[in-house]
Amino acid sequence: MQCCEGLVFTYAMALAFAGVLFCYRQVFVRNAFSYGRYRKTMAGGTELGAKVAWFIQELPAFLAPVLLCCNKMTPSPVAAKMLLGMYCGHYFQRTFIYSPLTRGQHSPLEIVIAAIIFCTMNGFFQGHYLLHCAIYSDAWLTDIRFILGLIIFLLGMAVNIHSDHILRNLRTPGEISYKIPRGGLFELVSGANFLGEIVEWFGYALASWSLPAFSFAFFTLCSIGPRAYHHHRYYLEKFEDYPRSRKALIPFVF
Repeated sequence: MQCCEGLVFTYAMALAFAGVLFCYRQVFVRNAFSYGRYRKTMAGGTELGAKVAWFIQELPAFLAPVLLCCNKMTPSPVAAKMLLGMYCGHYFQRTFIYSPLTRGQHSPLEIVIAAIIFCTMNGFFQGHYLLHCAIYSDAWLTDIRFILGLIIFLLGMAVNIHSDHILRNLRTPGEISYKIPRGGLFELVSGANFLGEIVEWFGYALASWSLPAFSFAFFTLCSIGPRAYHHHRYYLEKFEDYPRSRKALIPFVF
């Protein structure tokens, strides 16, 4: 497969622009995307259980780059393989570990379908860029951008996984009520799980030093950053004893 540079550039620009629109809608429409705690049950609406929904919507993001890698006829540079491993590693965890363990709410079918489409497209373009467009020499493995990006990625992933563990264990099986999360970065921000994922993808973007990766990191910030803000407001409104010192997303700042 030949590198489609024009298509990759167009996708990256479209993703960044979509991020701006996504952020605008979420900031000004609190329940713009009703899933999780903001879910609205509508008569006749089809919903999927949380475990099934998360599995089928995250799986394409893992499979798309893996299939591209399997179909590549020529060897890829080690750096490209490591970067692809970082990307796939996140979605392996989300698909095969997070999904079976989640105790979240049901998800509307239309949101699951939209997530499947996005994960398929993003998985394809991220994988296509790394395998067919990017040019990495072995020296990239010792470049400060790669090393620092890898460290940031791993730290963000650790925060994301640990924060999900805290949230999951707030409930007993079958329980759907919300409680105040405590421990880890939740002592500083209401959206510790979101912060971890945002940090993760900006680390990936730094390590790959590519436009598609930066546009994805920016889109992630725009899509789940406002979610953290709304969660923060939700906690403040619901719990009188919620720690007022906590911020929404950025410790000590916002």
